[in-house]
Amino acid sequence: MVHHLNNSRSQRVLWLLEELGVPYEVKRYERDAKTMLAPPALLAIHPLGKSPVIVDGDVTVAESGAIIEYLVGKYGDGRLIPPPGTAQRLRYTYWLHYAEGSAMTPLLLKLVFDRVSTNPAPWPISAVARRIAGTVTNSFIAPNLQRHFDYIEAELSSHAWFAGEQFTAADVQMSFPLEIAVPRAGLSANRPKSIAFLERIHARDAYKRALERGGKYDY
Repeated sequence: MVHHLNNSRSQRVLWLLEELGVPYEVKRYERDAKTMLAPPALLAIHPLGKSPVIVDGDVTVAESGAIIEYLVGKYGDGRLIPPPGTAQRLRYTYWLHYAEGSAMTPLLLKLVFDRVSTNPAPWPISAVARRIAGTVTNSFIAPNLQRHFDYIEAELSSHAWFAGEQFTAADVQMSFPLEIAVPRAGLSANRPKSIAFLERIHARDAYKRALERGGKYDY
């Protein structure tokens, strides 16, 4: 069972299950239209009340990276993961953790400070908030995003996929930060390898089937 929140990281869990050919059920949850937060019902599944969460028999697993490691380890039979002891395996492990450990941090900061700068508030509070948000964005968030985008572009210029020349679950994990970076952080055609990566994953049959199961996917 995948506890699936709309427009969230849980979409890539559905995609991985489709890639592995593992049967699964989906329980859908909808974000609050105003706050965009997950509904309280998810608290009954996991104390943090967030998605993705999977339940496999008597095992409950949260966090995208942990879920991917669990699914590939239990159901992969050697698929979507490079052999142990290889350079590709080290790259695989690195990108599996980089996605949430490094890539998502500046993206989340940008989302937060963009909301600070646009949320309605009485003057002069609104003016001060916009000035602070602009300063932080321009001096810290934007340069960090560009550094990460340049790094990812260079890596995809050297390798077809993140772990090497073969598609792996690390590419599934890396999909979310790159997908959200297009509408939220200005990732565009000036980084053609990154855009080509997104085009390749969007063309995969398993990705398309996951969208059919998960519903509308809007960043």
